[in-house]
Amino acid sequence: MVSTNYAPEHTGIGPYATQIAEHWAAGGAEVAVLAGMPHYPAWETDPAYRGVWRTEEERGGVRVHRRRHTVPPRQTAVRRALFEASVLVHGLLAPPRVRPDVVVAQLPSLAGGVLAARTARRHGVPYVPIVQDLMGAAAKQSGISGGDRAAAAASAVEAYVLKRATLVGVIHESFTDKVAALGVPRERIRVVPNWSHVARPSRPRAEMRARLGWREGQTVVLHSGNMGLKQGLEVLVETARLDPAVRVVLMGDGNQREQLRALAGGMPNLEFMPPVDDADFPDVLAAADVLAVTQRASVLDMSIPSKLTSYFATGRPVVASVAAEGGTAEEVLRSGAGVLVAPEDPHALLKAVLALAEDPESADELGSNGPRYADAHLSRTAGLDRIDALVAEVLDTAPPAPSAPPVAFAESAQAAEPAHSDT
Repeated sequence: MVSTNYAPEHTGIGPYATQIAEHWAAGGAEVAVLAGMPHYPAWETDPAYRGVWRTEEERGGVRVHRRRHTVPPRQTAVRRALFEASVLVHGLLAPPRVRPDVVVAQLPSLAGGVLAARTARRHGVPYVPIVQDLMGAAAKQSGISGGDRAAAAASAVEAYVLKRATLVGVIHESFTDKVAALGVPRERIRVVPNWSHVARPSRPRAEMRARLGWREGQTVVLHSGNMGLKQGLEVLVETARLDPAVRVVLMGDGNQREQLRALAGGMPNLEFMPPVDDADFPDVLAAADVLAVTQRASVLDMSIPSKLTSYFATGRPVVASVAAEGGTAEEVLRSGAGVLVAPEDPHALLKAVLALAEDPESADELGSNGPRYADAHLSRTAGLDRIDALVAEVLDTAPPAPSAPPVAFAESAQAAEPAHSDT
């Protein structure tokens, strides 16, 4: 597997890549992962990996090969390009010494897709990218400086990466048209939805609220996950400003955290909360009254935020401040676990929150739909079974690998290895 994001990252793509790889290892496969240094969602290299150029470690029965790359604290088109270029160059210079049967990549990493496609071609084995998001569409809608040029370049690389795939997995059917528009025949596209990767809440809500300092009777709106440009979290800052009686909690990290804190100006009902560990995460989510997912109005996003599958598992209602035509809106409506409001409209968001607070029976009914939907459609077992079926299909249809040993460029790269390549 090639996935820039991997454990110990606990949000975004990392948990899915990790659970897939460890699932294969538990089934008896020898699994190698080419990953970056842990940095998400803070966009800051994990302290345990600072100064490390290359390292190899064992995690959950998986051999993880990490390569150093840039980590831009602020997103611009140029900085994102440098990030991708550094992932690509270091992956090319020092690929893992493995002989794979199949190569799976997690997109939207453009560099990861290129590395995976090249590795599969070199070894004559199937190549399967799983599309969690598309960088071209995201760059165009993000508001990042130079976004239009970046979008065109990213789409060109995505077309290169996807057209070379044996099969393409997409996490939502709304991606099918976009992937097909990049030149992939529809008969080579498979839908492999993500799953709810967190445990169910285990502690009483009142106990957790008391531990967090959230008083009984106060309406708490919580957003969990990345604080980036795409999320447009200013809408939650303004929602808190509109009603001092409502407590708004932004839990997580990201490159917009300090800007949001400055915008808030010390409002007492707006709390910035660091990420919590996996054991507490479901109980913290369940302690809130409403769980929020937000996106900028300019973002017509086909991807499904990983936070949404976690939200569904908690039994709390979701308020989605997103474009009605996107994948997030479709998933919220399909689940019956939440309500939609117009993006970047704090008045509409506050109105929806107060309506749920004033009608707890309706809120509980919406919330209870989340676990039912997760059990029926988003279980880990079902999700991993779909990934297994995708891999089994390409292995069954792939041509035999060449009998001659493949050319390995790892040997020629050893002279470039830095003196301090490990922790």
